[in-house]
Parts: sequence; C-alpha cells; structure tokens
Amino acid sequence: MSAKERRKEIQNLLTAAEKPITGSQLAKKLGVSRQVIVQDVALLRAQGSEILATSQGYTLPQKSTKMVTKTIACKHSGSDIRNELETIIKYGGRVKDVSIEHPLYGELKGMLMIQSKDDLNAFINKYQNNTVKPLLTLTEGVHLHTIEALNQEVINLIETKLEEEGYLLTDY
Repeated sequence: MSAKERRKEIQNLLTAAEKPITGSQLAKKLGVSRQVIVQDVALLRAQGSEILATSQGYTLPQKSTKMVTKTIACKHSGSDIRNELETIIKYGGRVKDVSIEHPLYGELKGMLMIQSKDDLNAFINKYQNNTVKPLLTLTEGVHLHTIEALNQEVINLIETKLEEEGYLLTDY
C-alpha cells in the first residue's frame, strides 16, 4: 500500500468509526509504526482534514446541529479534575476540550471529547499513570472548557452544579 493509499484508508477508518481509534490501533491495522500514523495524520490535517487527537485516540468532529455549545471558565487544583469532569458528564454534558491562556504561547488547547464514565476513566487513568501535568498547573488552576449539551437548560444546570462545587470562575 502506498503512503497516499494509507492516508486514504486512515480517513476511511476514522469516518466509519463510532469511537476514537488510537494511533497504535491504526498502526497495527495498516502494518506500520505508530510514528508513521502520527506523520500521516499531520499530513492529512495539513491537507484540510479535521482530524481531532483526543486522549482516547483520533476521531473526526461529530456533526450535530442540535447541540448547544458554551465555553466556561473554571479554577481548581489537579486533585479536582475527576470531580469537575464527572459533574459535567453526570448532568448531560460533553467536555470537548480544555484550554489555557499561556503568557508566552497564547492559547493552548487539548481535545478531550469526554462524554461518558468510560471516557472519563480512560482520561484519568492516562493522567495518573504518566508523568504528565495538566494544563491548569501552568495557570494556577485557571482553565476553560468547551462543553456541549442537548439544550440550554442542561448547560445552565451544569454551570449551577460546577458553581456549587466551587469550580466555576464567575468573577475575573
């Protein structure tokens, strides 16, 4: 299979997938190294493909016009990450991403795509089993999340619950 054919197959696999696919899974399926997949995905993105790299693997953006999206500002310590994300999904939200405003680099964003307990557990396991620090450690706990829900009432409920937990940043 040529590199061009492999990239086309990556695009096809991601289009057909119901959940994210890891680079290792793609590499095994296509008989190449994970690094080759990383390079292929970079080239596909450069050609205009909207491939998202999430903590669960590669995925394409979900096309849903019914979802309400809102960016919320939060502040807490690293030990509260699970509870914050769990609060959002418990009340019907999906956490699309996390971002911070870095003084040198500007906006730094990480794609999360957490919408279920399984997604949350996978993310927390990756966080706890690696020597990585979450973005919020760079900004004394301040960060933004883009969240989605079926309607504005769900977004309002999530904000209320996050405020009750002390995570929602309401005063700047």
